Amino acid sequence: MKGLPLVTDPNLIAGIENFEDAGVYRLSDDLALIQTLDFFTPIVDDPYTFGQIAAANALSDVYAMGGKALTAMNIICFPIEKLDVSILHEILRGGLDKIREADVLLIGGHSVDDQELKYGLAVAGTVHPERVLLNGGARPGDRLVLTKPLGTGIVSTALKAGEADAALAETATRSMKTLNRRAAELAAGLPDVHACTDVTGFGFIGHACEMADASGVGMVVRAIDVPCFEGIRRPAEEGFLPGGLYRNRSFRAARVETGASVPEWLSDVLFDPQTSGGLLFSLPGKSALKLVKALRAEDLCGAVVGEVVSGPAGKIKVI
Repeated sequence: MKGLPLVTDPNLIAGIENFEDAGVYRLSDDLALIQTLDFFTPIVDDPYTFGQIAAANALSDVYAMGGKALTAMNIICFPIEKLDVSILHEILRGGLDKIREADVLLIGGHSVDDQELKYGLAVAGTVHPERVLLNGGARPGDRLVLTKPLGTGIVSTALKAGEADAALAETATRSMKTLNRRAAELAAGLPDVHACTDVTGFGFIGHACEMADASGVGMVVRAIDVPCFEGIRRPAEEGFLPGGLYRNRSFRAARVETGASVPEWLSDVLFDPQTSGGLLFSLPGKSALKLVKALRAEDLCGAVVGEVVSGPAGKIKVI
């Protein structure tokens, strides 16, 4: 947060200084509190589905820190004079069902009358102070593992234009509704995960850059190995690109070297802002392969998409 003074505290494990996914505060030698919140406007037409996606997205920040989500509070902005209250009911029902699926307790919330509908959660969780996963900590030689396909921003843009393929829309929606809980649990069973973040609004490249910056390393990404939704090429090539994709590329362009063999549509997908995207782990090669195998054994997405190199620090090479 440029211009804001950073408050230091010996018990603050993760704050705003390194763009972590959540804040972490040590309560005791063996217990730390995780706090996060996230909310946004609808990205799908069905209110119930929107509630599920928004809840899964907010819960993901706790999983990205290596923690267990415990409680949640609703954040609601609703135009009460414009929309029927039944829509709000369905959004909250979708959110509650996803919260329950995560074994999390809904304990309250806050609502305001707003001209633009928004929904999300404030989430609290816990983690052992020595097991917190930060976006810093990636080491040269590590492999990068991604746990969900990319392309939700492009799919949402095509949906708004009424041009999304039904099968593609269903696949992307199912992915966005999927909790990152199990992927985080499988990673927690490994002894040597060095860094983690979830891939959301800044896109794959943006969040990889944050990890590289915080870790003081560079990265090589093999574009062909990055999982994307089947059928995403067509809407990408036809120009259904969200505004956030252009902003992500503009902000990170100087930090990324893209090989001539990488097709333009795939480069676009790498910058695409994700909603309820997957987790990005940095861990040694053998553990990376174990994690991918475990994920796929449970019909979850898992792919080694690149590796960590010593430098240039903060730079991403896409080949």
